[in-house]
Amino acid sequence: MPDRRPAEGRRVLLVTLGVLAMLALVPLLGDLFWTRLVTRVMIYGLAALSLDLILGLGGMVSFGHAAWFGLGGYVVAISATHGLEDALVVWPLAVLVAGGAALVVGAISLRTAGVSFIMITLAFAQMIYFLFASLRPYGADDGLAIWRRNLVLGFELLSDHTVFFYLVLAILALALAALLRLRAARFGLLLRGVRQNEARMTALGFPTFRYKLAAFTLAGSLAGLAGALLANHALYVSPSTLHWTTSGELIVMVVLGGMGSLIGPVLGATGLLLAEEALSARTAHWQAVLGAGLVLAVLFTRQGLFGWLLGRRG
Repeated sequence: MPDRRPAEGRRVLLVTLGVLAMLALVPLLGDLFWTRLVTRVMIYGLAALSLDLILGLGGMVSFGHAAWFGLGGYVVAISATHGLEDALVVWPLAVLVAGGAALVVGAISLRTAGVSFIMITLAFAQMIYFLFASLRPYGADDGLAIWRRNLVLGFELLSDHTVFFYLVLAILALALAALLRLRAARFGLLLRGVRQNEARMTALGFPTFRYKLAAFTLAGSLAGLAGALLANHALYVSPSTLHWTTSGELIVMVVLGGMGSLIGPVLGATGLLLAEEALSARTAHWQAVLGAGLVLAVLFTRQGLFGWLLGRRG
């Protein structure tokens, strides 16, 4: 029987390139609304992509991913209040803070599994949420406004929405390419082995805890970068970004798009956020309609939107 993996790999690449190409055409429409909306979609796609690294590849269901997403945004906002505005300094700082927090939480939570892991990540995320909701110097419940986007070597290059759009697109494409390479490497193969049977991988002599912690930290760092981009996009940060419901929204994006596919979460973010935008403009009960639509989508596209595009029925 012929090996279909090379053909399917080419189809995966075509879908990925097709999605990125369609995104790149949006600013050419000349409509600022669509440019800003799709920028937001790509940022959430990046956050969902980072979650897919641990959820889709490693089987780690984390309800604390919003914490790293929100931390990245708060690093940008708090730095701005103290006069630190250069993206070349602030964005790496956001990555380091979010990744460091994920490293600490992961070192504790990854010693458990299943429901215990879910609850510990949820508990830590809520602790971080309540911390920022109580910080009065930085807005507390009201959040914190940012008066301009980060500078680049002292220049306001990112104030142009089109420039910022293509920068976000470039970051998303680079992150996607890097994680696709990582998935095909030994690290990704071991993560998938852990998802299928961790006990067997441990018996074979692999340091599974170390690999899971590395993936958890990398996912947190990438989510922190997405949070920094969101803060620049909205010029505002709020404790609501840190809330567990945001983690739930990211999980929905991953499942809707197709777990473990990496490009799937970008499709899931696109489908979910565009559906929210369309339905909220047409009916006051858009959440009920969206919920029903998500149920049908999961039932009839078992492998997500990505699997549906590849023609998979199982």
